[in-house]
Amino acid sequence: MRSLGMAEHRLSRSDSASLYWTPAQMLAHHTSNGAYLQTGDLIGTGTISGADVNAMGSLLEITRGGQVPLELPSGELRRFLEDGDELTLIARCERSGFKSIGFGQCRGMVLPVASGLD
Repeated sequence: MRSLGMAEHRLSRSDSASLYWTPAQMLAHHTSNGAYLQTGDLIGTGTISGADVNAMGSLLEITRGGQVPLELPSGELRRFLEDGDELTLIARCERSGFKSIGFGQCRGMVLPVASGLD
């Protein structure tokens, strides 16, 4: 799509309301088991998938383990990420009466595996 000058295409949009454990429960789990947390520490929640087909949290889920390819607007098919694919993550928490928090675009490109012989 990039080589054709096409715009980015959103694969998924989920919501933290779909988490199995609340952030408070995750924090309690970590600290009750001896984890020493400090201000600014990040806690990974894992994949957040919603009930809607458009809220599947990973390409693995979207393609049902690679069995059902995803068709991109360019006509390309994807079962898994490929070399040259670019991934963008954006997160923001919002609640009425509070300031929103989050992070801007976090981008990464899938690069070929190095042979280790270079």
